[in-house]
Amino acid sequence: MKPLLLALGLGVGVLCAGEAPIQAQKSAQKSAQNEAQNEAQNEAQNEAQNEAQVIKVLPHLVDHQGRHALSPSLYERDAYQAELRGHPEKRAGMQYEVLWTASRRVSGPLRLRLELRGAEGGVPETVEMPVKRGFWGRRWTRVLVPPDQYRRLGTVTAWKATLLESGKTLAESRSFLW
Repeated sequence: MKPLLLALGLGVGVLCAGEAPIQAQKSAQKSAQNEAQNEAQNEAQNEAQNEAQVIKVLPHLVDHQGRHALSPSLYERDAYQAELRGHPEKRAGMQYEVLWTASRRVSGPLRLRLELRGAEGGVPETVEMPVKRGFWGRRWTRVLVPPDQYRRLGTVTAWKATLLESGKTLAESRSFLW
């Protein structure tokens, strides 16, 4: 009989009299409660994601003329970014292009906050600006990091982009090292 119970995944302790069945029942209740709490949290996160989302964040170095590319070609942009990474004296700052979306249910004023951590350490620098939703709810926003902030940061090692409505976080995206 024991091999049959073990093959079915039933332990002998569950069938014994005493506290084992009660403990098994309590642990089953706790796991059911934890599962219900996790489902509620996931549902709340999904609802918030349906309202707004930060889809993509593209960091670009900028030269002294304010350019991140010499021509509209993506290949040329990548080549120029490699040149700026290799020659720090040609860099003047950074810009981040953020693709975000917000549903029509979001009615308050929106702000985009970009927090940056640099190789120099210290307190993260913050750049925040008001934004407006695009016609279909999606929009690219260019966030320029002022040269003085860029110099204080040194090389940017981590970033976090947050979409806010009246101070409440709607969506965020962060780099791997944040």
